[in-house]
Amino acid sequence: MTDPSQATVELYTDGACSGNPGPGGWAYILRHPSTGKVVEHSGGEPATTNNRMELLAVIYGLESLERPCRVEVYSDSQYVTKGLSEWMDGWKARGWRRSAKEPVKNVELWKRLDALRATHTIITHWIRGHNEHPENERCDRLAVAAIEQYRARA
Repeated sequence: MTDPSQATVELYTDGACSGNPGPGGWAYILRHPSTGKVVEHSGGEPATTNNRMELLAVIYGLESLERPCRVEVYSDSQYVTKGLSEWMDGWKARGWRRSAKEPVKNVELWKRLDALRATHTIITHWIRGHNEHPENERCDRLAVAAIEQYRARA
């Protein structure tokens, strides 16, 4: 149930990896529609996977919020959107195991997201990547730029 006193924000995210595993980058754009305020942030890791970067983009975006919000999360990662909207509750009920009894990959990140779900009302939206969606394209450029920082150091 949505709390009508919660501010609504839009969170656009993307993760990228050069090789999988390899150097990776994540990025988010956080928009507060009622004020027009927009915040962008990105970062990366020298050796990671694409799925980890997709998850971290959402985690860091949610962690940047100063109070509980209704968050419309836009991602081109079905791993993120389905994980949050369809799979996570089942994983938790099975002790963070998938239906095949295998441990959930990236479980420490999923647990962080689960804790953030307790604070924020999260609504996920899957968007097609590389399809001229302005915020998704911007996040992709930011995430790729984060990867380039690691390549420059190598």
